[in-house]
Amino acid sequence: MINAIKEIKRLEGKPLLIAVEGRCASGKTTLASALQKALGCYVFHMDDFFLRPEQRTRERLLTAGGNIDYERFKEEVLEPLNGGEEKVSYRAFDCKSMSLCAPVTAKIGEICVCEGSYSCHPQLWQYYDLRIFLSVDKEEQIERIVKRNGAKKADEFREKWIPMEERYFSEFDIEGRCEIRFRT
Repeated sequence: MINAIKEIKRLEGKPLLIAVEGRCASGKTTLASALQKALGCYVFHMDDFFLRPEQRTRERLLTAGGNIDYERFKEEVLEPLNGGEEKVSYRAFDCKSMSLCAPVTAKIGEICVCEGSYSCHPQLWQYYDLRIFLSVDKEEQIERIVKRNGAKKADEFREKWIPMEERYFSEFDIEGRCEIRFRT
């Protein structure tokens, strides 16, 4: 896969943008880390773009894919990358303090990876050159979440986060539209 990625033609002056999308606990962060190591690319994490408390309206959370601040991700990351900027500055969202952190400046190379659920939201889709979708069996998914987050958090994932993701995947046919699909 690494050699195939290196062969993808990119527009002059713009980095090759890869989205690593998929179900929670399917290995998105693991794959993005492996790509970062193999390609020397910068990785942006969609978890850094969760909605701030004041954005979490009932209407927004009932919208498929609406629990991520895709507008801010588009403005702070994807549009500058698409414009050929060599550096991108953005503010990650911290779930513990429920606020934005100090700005992070990322030096951009020839390839960038955007990983996480909702990275292929229809508002962001057009910016990517390659979209990868990772899936996992439901039983394995829960086992991984329990191992990673504990049993109590796994219940929250089962009751809240997984249904929100599945609605988003279904409504926008995210898996079917991605160029590469893996079952992990």
